[in-house]
Amino acid sequence: MELIHGGDVAGFLEEYGVKPLDFSANINPLGMPEGARQAVIQALEQADQYPDPLCRELRRAIAAREGVPAEWIRCGGGAAGLIFRLVFALRPRRALVTAPTFAEYEQALEAAGCQVCRWRLKPEEGFRLTEEYLEALTPDLDLAFVCNPNNPTGQTVAPDLLARIGEKCRQNHIVLAADECFNQFLDRPEEHTLKSRLAEWPNLLLFKAFTKFYAMAGLRLGYCLCADGALLDNMDRMGQPWEVSGLAQAAGLAALEDLEYEQKSRALIREQRLWLRQALQQEGFDVIGGEANYLFFRSNSPRLAAKTRRLGAMIRDCGNYPGLEAGGYYRIAVRGPEENRRLIQILAQARRP
Repeated sequence: MELIHGGDVAGFLEEYGVKPLDFSANINPLGMPEGARQAVIQALEQADQYPDPLCRELRRAIAAREGVPAEWIRCGGGAAGLIFRLVFALRPRRALVTAPTFAEYEQALEAAGCQVCRWRLKPEEGFRLTEEYLEALTPDLDLAFVCNPNNPTGQTVAPDLLARIGEKCRQNHIVLAADECFNQFLDRPEEHTLKSRLAEWPNLLLFKAFTKFYAMAGLRLGYCLCADGALLDNMDRMGQPWEVSGLAQAAGLAALEDLEYEQKSRALIREQRLWLRQALQQEGFDVIGGEANYLFFRSNSPRLAAKTRRLGAMIRDCGNYPGLEAGGYYRIAVRGPEENRRLIQILAQARRP
């Protein structure tokens, strides 16, 4: 089975018998907050019980953090699970995605029998969304996905353009699904969210996740925000009732209380992102984007990902993203100082003939 994402540590272990230096998945290098880890251990005592299918306590905690009513929140098994729920709740006939972007949007749309339209991001524009995109938001669309910051490019949408996109979607009755799963890693996250528009735009839905920022990829925990209660209720019917385990709910509650972890994470990412960008450029790589906890770059070195894999590190070859089929594009996570230095050494070695 061909995998479309990074982070396949199990596959590397089977092939080489050792754990890799994994830069193919964008996970917080600090690991799960200790309080969340302890909460998981304690929650094991209730593992013989069904988890709360409504995630009541977790939703109240998220509501307090986000400053929105708990009724506007739905939790799921990662943002990916909620993406599928949204698509099957709406059953859109025609939807718009950018190319390149996160694969699950198109995967969910195709599974629901929707016609997918791709808006090609241009390399000469740094793969950024520009004002031209507004022309594609026509009334015949039912749904538009915008990933901000985008995956794999790490580029954000200019705040004024993002607002204009939201307004045009409102005018044309297009549901705007804005993926903000990497927002917490930005230097100024409050400038790149549409959260303040939820009340005035009931057609707006935001995706968030604990997966990346709180290093909970194995627990699977995400949530969405939307003021349209009917849409959220319909999403509830599009999956099984116990999608979020009791362990994940406990971990999420504990993670939200650790404000020091949040500050340390953002400071570490900011420092190491700059170091890693400069180190890549010094090695001759063309760094294109990276405002969150990953960098997007291009290299003319053939089979770079395969060579780094044989040297013990996994990076994300972006050749299977629509819009990047020409090859030579890669994404790497921003990790801690020692790991970052080791990766640069491996990449330098992999580039040699």
